[in-house]
Amino acid sequence: MMETKLYQFYAFFSVIFIVTLLSPAQAQNISIELGPNEIGINEQFVITVKVESDRLNQYDDFPEIPGFEKAGTSTSSSTNIVNGQVSSSQSVIQSYLPTREGTFQLPPFQMSVNGQQVSSSGTTIKVGAAKQRRSSNNPFDFDDPFEDFFGGKSQPEEFVDVKEEAFLALTTSKDTVFLGEGFTTTLAFYVSEKNQAPLQFYDLGKQLTDILKDIKPSDAWEENFNIENINGAPVTIGGENYTQYKIYQATFYPFNLETIRFPSIPLKMIKYKVAKNPSFFGRRRQEDFKSFYSQPKKVVVKDLPPHPMKDKVAVGDYHLEESISETTVQTGSSFNYTFKIAGEGNVSAIDKPIVRPSQDLEVYAPSIEQNISRRNNRVRGSKAFSYYAVPSEPGDYALSNYFNWVFFNTSTKRYDTLASEITVEVSGKSLKNESISSRDVGNFYNNLSGVNNNLRNRNNEGWLQLVANILILFMLLLTVVVVFKK
Repeated sequence: MMETKLYQFYAFFSVIFIVTLLSPAQAQNISIELGPNEIGINEQFVITVKVESDRLNQYDDFPEIPGFEKAGTSTSSSTNIVNGQVSSSQSVIQSYLPTREGTFQLPPFQMSVNGQQVSSSGTTIKVGAAKQRRSSNNPFDFDDPFEDFFGGKSQPEEFVDVKEEAFLALTTSKDTVFLGEGFTTTLAFYVSEKNQAPLQFYDLGKQLTDILKDIKPSDAWEENFNIENINGAPVTIGGENYTQYKIYQATFYPFNLETIRFPSIPLKMIKYKVAKNPSFFGRRRQEDFKSFYSQPKKVVVKDLPPHPMKDKVAVGDYHLEESISETTVQTGSSFNYTFKIAGEGNVSAIDKPIVRPSQDLEVYAPSIEQNISRRNNRVRGSKAFSYYAVPSEPGDYALSNYFNWVFFNTSTKRYDTLASEITVEVSGKSLKNESISSRDVGNFYNNLSGVNNNLRNRNNEGWLQLVANILILFMLLLTVVVVFKK
């Protein structure tokens, strides 16, 4: 009996030694993990393929093991918070059921996972008599060899719930906005630096699908910050240090005056209970779940002040960045002018400037270039309108008389106008008449040179009208006679 226990003891440390030697392979982000190599006839042996910081898209068939039957696969995904760092992983687990007691060999094997070859050195699996099942369904849960060796284990492990120092919050950058003014909404999980409760995100991708249905208002334009990786950032709340994990962030621009209301948002987390009296090799925690809820939130939308263009103007904090190809040109020559609106606001909703029509300056429709940046909790960007213009009269052209853009300035809380500060000096002769003569007026005017231009007295043409009237009357009478004869 003593030899058997010593064998178990040394075998356990052999497994630990092998795992330690293979630990550098984890740097490849793809690994194969084998379950305990000593199990009861009523227990399962498992092989786990784990992919960290990526999705598990493709993998080969798991190997066959003599003396075992495949019992199906299961998958899992997790996002872990460890010392303020977040890591995600996806796993597929193949379970094997032993068909009889004995010692079986799992030879070394390779599997293609996400197009990468991953190797395992295999192991020797010892299947013994049936073991009493424990309350946990964790396939990696095994007995403490020290306690079993010294005969000290007689009571099941007891786990206690540790109070967490964490919360879920939905916050907005503003509580009141003007119609069309943006506000940033952030849903984040906060963990205090004093927290002692082990926490872990649970199936976050699936939960986000339902969360976004509740967060996104139907009557507002959304600029999503597209958070792909959940990274912890230190913040201070009420004088206490926390780590903030942003789950979702977007800036909304309301379309109407209805108050935007955000309901209480739930987030299900894995919260572990810890062992009350942990042993050296015993289980130190037990998986459990807890849902965290954010507080409801609302943002009031108020109308813009009266203005003739109230329903047409953009809302934000903008300034003008203009450029021109040249400020001194000849009549008939062209120049390029760019009217660039930049700043913070709903850049997508910016309309082109008002261009005053003029016979002296012909302005063509602009080309448009838009850029949007979403970072540091703000949405900023620019929209550039590039014009092609041709003057036909000499003189000084103040472009402020031709290009201007009206908007509601959220910084000053009043309407403002962006106007050009550039003046173009045009020299040369007037081309207004030449532009008319250069047009193609058609064949009618081209044939004028061959037409007689002598004056005629139109009073002599009265007899022609009399003859025409007599002929028309005669035809009417003839028509009546023919009709009555029939």
